[in-house]
Amino acid sequence: MRVVSLVPSLTEAVAVTLPGVLVGATDWCSRPEGLDVVRIGGTKNPDVAAIVALRPDLVVANEEENREPDLAALRAARIEVLVTEIRRLPQALRELDRVLGACGAASRPRWLDEAEAAWSGQPTPERRSRAVVPVWRRPWMVLGRATFAGDLLARLGVDNVYAEHAERYPRIPLDELRAAGADLMVLPDEPYRFTADDGPEAFAVPAALVSGRHLTWYGPSLGEAAQVLGASLRAVNLP
Repeated sequence: MRVVSLVPSLTEAVAVTLPGVLVGATDWCSRPEGLDVVRIGGTKNPDVAAIVALRPDLVVANEEENREPDLAALRAARIEVLVTEIRRLPQALRELDRVLGACGAASRPRWLDEAEAAWSGQPTPERRSRAVVPVWRRPWMVLGRATFAGDLLARLGVDNVYAEHAERYPRIPLDELRAAGADLMVLPDEPYRFTADDGPEAFAVPAALVSGRHLTWYGPSLGEAAQVLGASLRAVNLP
């Protein structure tokens, strides 16, 4: 089996579960460390010719992270493409199982069972917070409706202020963000690398700096994500 992954989360999941199956991955696929495969460009601008040259049996992709014209070009080259859709945690667990099975896994990996158990055993939060969750700056973009990251935060007691917005990643003026009625800002370190010196100073409410990988990646990191994210959120002194 020869697989090319166009999604960092799926790259890690396949590489950890089925060593040697991956032959290509994007430039953004940073996990697992030391992954030795052909790099085929970015998630939004993959080198289709390079992928075709690798003669993959399967390309794994995501409807949000990858562009349909690129996937259509791969299909036109008679390459099978599996496209995932992930908006909530249960969906992520099902899609991971589907991807790994398509890549040749004979059974569900232990890490996936452990991830499901970790989140199933998550206690009901004692209190809830309302948060704005920026994912980019210049311009400011935030989590909107039906996002995987928003679902994880909700399970940890943090409700996204823009969860009912018409767009999934709306651009919101800074003045509007400040007036949104949030009591918390959640600032991940990817895709924009928010730091203590870049982001929190724009808002008057406390800011939780969190791991973007644990907030947005659906893969082996899910097993520890609840603990890692929960610790970052608890560290903030809310009013």
